Amino acid sequence: MKTDLTDTTASKINKALVLGRRAIGTPAIGMVLTLVIVTDEENAYDALKAASDAAHEHPSRTLVVIKRVSRSPRDRTRSRLDAEVRLGADAGTGETIVLRLYGDVVDHAQSVVLPLLLPDAPVVVWWPVNAPLDPARDPLGALAQRRVTDTYACGEPIRELVARADAYAPGDTDLSWTRITPWRSMLAAALDQTDCRVRSVEVEGEEFNPSCELLAMWLADRLDVPVERSVSNGPGLTAVRMDTDCGPVVLDRADGSLANLSIQGQPARAVALKRRETAELIAEELRRLDPDDTYASALRYGVNRLNAPAKGGAGDRDGAAAAAGTAAKAPAKDATQEKTPVRKAAAK
Repeated sequence: MKTDLTDTTASKINKALVLGRRAIGTPAIGMVLTLVIVTDEENAYDALKAASDAAHEHPSRTLVVIKRVSRSPRDRTRSRLDAEVRLGADAGTGETIVLRLYGDVVDHAQSVVLPLLLPDAPVVVWWPVNAPLDPARDPLGALAQRRVTDTYACGEPIRELVARADAYAPGDTDLSWTRITPWRSMLAAALDQTDCRVRSVEVEGEEFNPSCELLAMWLADRLDVPVERSVSNGPGLTAVRMDTDCGPVVLDRADGSLANLSIQGQPARAVALKRRETAELIAEELRRLDPDDTYASALRYGVNRLNAPAKGGAGDRDGAAAAAGTAAKAPAKDATQEKTPVRKAAAK
């Protein structure tokens, strides 16, 4: 069931929700959170589809906030709110409200969203594109327990990582970090199978891919060893090579789907590391609403320090195993860049 409301208010939207539930015979719907998606018209369809797929695991009220660009000075002074209320089959397992904001109300989106939040339920805000530099201080971000951004969608992802580190607040997270969860799980499991000390690490992947930088920072932060960040044609992350005093440990994924794990003294084995869709990434992030301390530690290590000269040091297998934290399933999409010179990274 879909109801279109033109030049409306939050009060009228709530009334449309109540009437819609009565019309489809479901006055009580169990939803676990409110997901607020802040996007533009171009990316709204893909973001809403990903959220709808994730709602099968996390039934939620989804509020899509689309800030429309006013074409003339007169339009910019005239505020208007249009809405689509979707229930039942049109909304999947929860409720969906698409909000289109025009004029001055664009700068006060929180005043529209606040009356539509589920009472006594967590709030998650997701920016698929054009995220604010300081999500926790954003008026919409301030309403949420979790704030999800994606540095891969930025024009300069490495600079964006620096800004994210400077502005980090508990509850912030990044889909570029979520993409490396299966890599962290696999590397921690591989080191659990050996009784060796790691001496150095090489992380290979596309240039301008923040997931590669985050994985390199995580390894440097947890293992306290030199990390070399090298560049390949992708797709995404392609390999992690660890030099240990017992021999090399290599996790190599050349095709973006199936990886090969090699540990000195053990037979090589194939492991599934397929690139995940956005819906899977969002579903993983919605499984936890507490601060991700492992992400915070890796982010605060600092992407700029990856170019510092090596200070030596050596890490053990316990560092990566303990840092695996909330490991889940498998990676996601990235783009392809031309090969460029190797960048060096060192630990603290």
